[in-house]
Amino acid sequence: MWRGAAAGLLCLAAACLLRRGFEPRARLLRAAELRRYRGAPGEPGLYLALLGRVFDVERGRKHYGPGGAYSGLAGKLVGRFYDENGAPTAALREVEAAIEEALKFQAESEQRKQQFPPCNSEWSSAKGTRFWCSRQSGGVQRAWAGVPRRLFSPGQQGSSCVCVRSTGPPWGQPHSQHSHSGDLDDPQLQQFEGCPPLAEQCVLPPG
Repeated sequence: MWRGAAAGLLCLAAACLLRRGFEPRARLLRAAELRRYRGAPGEPGLYLALLGRVFDVERGRKHYGPGGAYSGLAGKLVGRFYDENGAPTAALREVEAAIEEALKFQAESEQRKQQFPPCNSEWSSAKGTRFWCSRQSGGVQRAWAGVPRRLFSPGQQGSSCVCVRSTGPPWGQPHSQHSHSGDLDDPQLQQFEGCPPLAEQCVLPPG
């Protein structure tokens, strides 16, 4: 998981450079050559390599040049992703697969958050914990508020409070005729003990 996350960060960094107008250089450079492009006086330029792609970051000298916050990255090749002929190596294919996995996980997590937005919550020593749902709880704007439920995710210990649609067809099945109770029947959900099943808030006493 860490390797996938790290690869995802490298991918986002490269995408950020492209969005800011930093174009990758078409020329093939060896690591020894790249070390000459650190932006110091007398050096031919200021380059940064990510996933084997070399970017001319002269326009970002304030950040990437000597003394800049990211100067440690300039002029260094991050990994060996291309051979002498410019062909991708096994290392690059491995990272690309990790990036794809990380992006897929990110998309699935975002979709899950849209289906089951986190609850609002507050705690006090006198009253205990209160969970409640609204149309913007968990930072997810939507047309429904939902009811609090405990969500148990595979591979994770414990549960989290999420807001669950209690009307209409299940998520991803807009034309289903088999259920009109939203996602309440999802097997990963559990009702809070002692709370009304369709209440928009649930209070767990201290203890």
